[in-house]
Amino acid sequence: MQRLDQVAGNRSRVRKRDSLFWPGDPFTALYAIGLGTFKTVVLTEDGREQVTGYHMAGEIVGLDGIGNDRYVCQAVALEDSEVRVLLFDQLAELAHHVTALRHNLYRFISNEICRGQNMMLLLGSMRAEERLALFLLNLAQRYQTRGYSSCEFVLRMTREEIASYLGLKLETVSRSFSRLQGEGLIQVQGRAIKLLDSSALKQLVGQRC
Repeated sequence: MQRLDQVAGNRSRVRKRDSLFWPGDPFTALYAIGLGTFKTVVLTEDGREQVTGYHMAGEIVGLDGIGNDRYVCQAVALEDSEVRVLLFDQLAELAHHVTALRHNLYRFISNEICRGQNMMLLLGSMRAEERLALFLLNLAQRYQTRGYSSCEFVLRMTREEIASYLGLKLETVSRSFSRLQGEGLIQVQGRAIKLLDSSALKQLVGQRC
C-alpha cells in the first residue's frame, strides 16, 4: 500500500456535473473514487447521451482508455466527489513487481467485464420492472459491501439517467417505480429509496434469470 501511495497522485476534488475526462482524451491514468459517485456516458450516432455505468466510492473509472490509449467515455460527477489519480504507466510497472497488486488489478478488470455482460443480459431479456428491480438490488449489494445500509439509500442518478442506463423511456421508469411501490416492494420519497421486500425483488428478477 505504501508503494501504491507513491504511484497515486494527490486527491483531486471534482464538483458536481464536472468531468474527469472526455471521449478522445489521451489515456494517462485511472481514477480511484474516494468520495462521491460518477456516471460514465457515450454519445450515440444521433447525438443522444447514453449512460454506460454508475460508479461509487471504492471503484475505479477510466479502464475504457487502456485499449486504444484514449478514453472512450465521459466520466461525470453526480455529486461533489474526490478521486485519487493512478498514473497508469507507474501502476503497470508496480503491478509487474507486486504479485498481489497485479492479481487484484486483473480481478477488478474481470469484474468490470462481467458487469458489462450482465448488463447486456438485463437489456435483452427482462421487462421494465425486472430491469429496475435488478438495478436497485445491485445498488443495495454494492452499498452493503461498503458498510452502508442495503435497504435505504439515495439515488444519485436522475430518473432520466436511470432510463438511459436501463435502456428504457423515462415514463416507463416512472411507471415501474410506481408499480414496485404499489406492490409494497419499495418505498420512494424523491430520490430516497427503501427496499421493503428484498426477497420479493429477488424472486421477481429470478423469474427471468
